[in-house]
Amino acid sequence: MPNKIVSFVTLGVTDLDRSRRFYKALGWTESSGSQAEVAFFQVGSIAFALFSRESLADDANVSPEGSRFPGFALAHNVTSEADVEATLLEAVTVGGRLLRPAEKAPWGGFRGYFADPDGFLWEVCYNPFFPIDEQGFVQLPKL
Repeated sequence: MPNKIVSFVTLGVTDLDRSRRFYKALGWTESSGSQAEVAFFQVGSIAFALFSRESLADDANVSPEGSRFPGFALAHNVTSEADVEATLLEAVTVGGRLLRPAEKAPWGGFRGYFADPDGFLWEVCYNPFFPIDEQGFVQLPKL
C-alpha cells in the first residue's frame, strides 16, 4: 500500500446526533453527501466521517465492545501557542472535555488535549519544528 495519503478518518460514535452537533459547533461544515446514518466533513485533504459505533463495528466485522482508550489520538496543528489555548477553549465551550491543559511539551512544542463527546482524543499542538504551509498542511522535515 503506497503511503501517499490518508484519505478518510471514520469515528464510531455512541450518539451520532450529538457528535454532529459537536463538530458543527467547532465550525466544521457537513457535506451534502451526508446521510441520516453517517456524517461527512471535508478536513483539508482528508474526508472525516462520523458513523455509529455499532454500525462501524458491523461494517468491519468486529465487536463494538472495547476499552475507553482507543489507542490513538487525532491531532490538529496550529501556528502559535495562543492558537493552542484558543482551540482548546473552543472545544470545551462546545462540549468537549479538557484532558490536558495547554502547556510546554518536553520536546519543545506546546500542546494540550481534549476529548470529543465519545472520548476520542484530540491533541492541539504548536510544533515549531514542523511548520504549517500556506495551505494549512504540516510540513515534516525531509530526509
